[in-house]
This record gives sequence, C-alpha cells and structure tokens, in this order.
Amino acid sequence: MRIATLTAAAVAAVLLVAGIVVLREDPGSATPVGAVTSSHELAHDGHTRSYRVYRPAVLSARAPLVVVLHGGLGSGAQAQRAYGWDAAADDAGFVVAYPDGIGRAWNAGGDCCGTPGRTGVDDVGFLTGMLAEIARALPIDHERIYFTGMSNGAMMAYAMACRTALAAAVGAVAGTQLGDCEHPAPASVIHVHGTDDENIRYDGAPGSGAARIDGPAVPELNAFWRMVDACAAPVATAGDRVTTLRATCRDGRAVDLVTVAGAGHEWPGADQRGPLDATRLIWDFFAAHHR
Repeated sequence: MRIATLTAAAVAAVLLVAGIVVLREDPGSATPVGAVTSSHELAHDGHTRSYRVYRPAVLSARAPLVVVLHGGLGSGAQAQRAYGWDAAADDAGFVVAYPDGIGRAWNAGGDCCGTPGRTGVDDVGFLTGMLAEIARALPIDHERIYFTGMSNGAMMAYAMACRTALAAAVGAVAGTQLGDCEHPAPASVIHVHGTDDENIRYDGAPGSGAARIDGPAVPELNAFWRMVDACAAPVATAGDRVTTLRATCRDGRAVDLVTVAGAGHEWPGADQRGPLDATRLIWDFFAAHHR
C-alpha cells in the first residue's frame, strides 16, 4: 500500500516507527511540525550503516533532500554541528541527511580513502539505500536530491554524480574527483575551493595530508563538468577574495567554480568568518536547479 492512500493517523504511525514524527495534511501546502533529528541504521553489504536525518519544523509538501557527506576523520554528527545545514533547512523547508562513513571515510574511487577505499566498501549502494529509506518515510521530491560534502565527502558527492543518476546537483567543498567518471548523468555542479589548500591542492599536485591526494586541477575538473552538461562559455565575476566562474548549460543546469583567495582546507563560513558562507551559497545554487 502506498503512503499516499493511508489515513493521516496511519501515516503518523508509520513514520513514528521509522523514528520520524511527521503529520501531513493538505499535500499542496507545508505543514508545521516540531523539528527533529532522528538516528537510523541500515544493513547493507555485510555492514550495519548509520545515518541521521534532520526534518525542520516546517517541511515542504514535496521536500528537497540534501545529503551532507563528512570529510575524512569526520562523522555525520560532526558535519551536522559544523556546517550550518540545519539552519538552512529551517529557512527553506528541506530535509538533510548526515550519513556516516565506515572508519570515518568514504570509498570515493581511486583507492581513496581509508578502510573503505582499501576494502572496496559499497558506499554508493549504501547512500542509494539510505535515500530509498528516507523517501519511504518523508515526502521527498526525487527531482531535487542534492549531494554536498567536505574533502573526502566532496569526493563522495562527485562519485554519486559519476555512478548514479540521483543527483540534481553537487556541491563540493575542498575536494576533488577520483576514479573513473566515464558516463556521468548530467547534473549541476558548484565547487568551492581555496587557493592555499595544502591537503587537496588547487593545482592538482599531491597534497600534504597522509593520503597524498592528487587529482585533476580544480579548473580542469570544472571544465570536465562543463563538457558533461553542454555548457556555454563561463563568465567570471570577482569580489572580496572570491572569484566565481559561472557557466549556463543545457536544460537549465549550471556549473560554477568559486575560488577563495588565501583559503586553506576548510568549509568557508563554518567559523562565521571570511568572505562567504559556503552553506548558504551552495543551498541557493541547489534551490535554483532540479534534475
């Protein structure tokens, strides 16, 4: 039986079992409820995987879903605390998922990173299964599913764009793209990177971290996605330490590169300082694009 055919009381009971309390009324309007973070486990590929879901106090009737992928040595809880996505969800009425990588890392391709990269953990399958679970419990708009992440999490966001057709858009911060990306589905992309990042270097040279990450230079990665999305020539704008290279693309998509002069391996704005708030910037980009 589909949830749409259940009574309101039955819907509430189903979602309570799932650990998420949501009351839905008129499907054409937003319904105020109490904001909540719920914790979940999912058995996948021989592992018990975990993730958190934040549902804001006012949820759109067909809600976008943003998947926030922590960096290496991080966690879903850490990403929830650090990057300000709950506040953005409160303002715009979308759902946020915060999954946990095994060993605090993601198998993003190219043998990276950590235990997942060494052992071939199926993180693409885990995240796909997580999305299906969330969509069974909440009114997710499948045309507006977004992936964003920091460092290794940004790599995993690119991996989801390369290996699935789920992403309406990707927001990468201080990351790169590793492994094969031979047949990516079109997706809008915004990439934020500091010129002084020593861990994942802007020029693509090996980084200084333990993993010695190297990949394409950030401008080359941006050019790759402009090709995927059949974009027009990009237009540059410059402000206080921030240069944005923006390309409009086929079917309303866009590919943006946001370069922050002097910034290191960081999520700009996480410390409430600096020339931009990467979370708000990425959400505004996501809100303007669907699959």
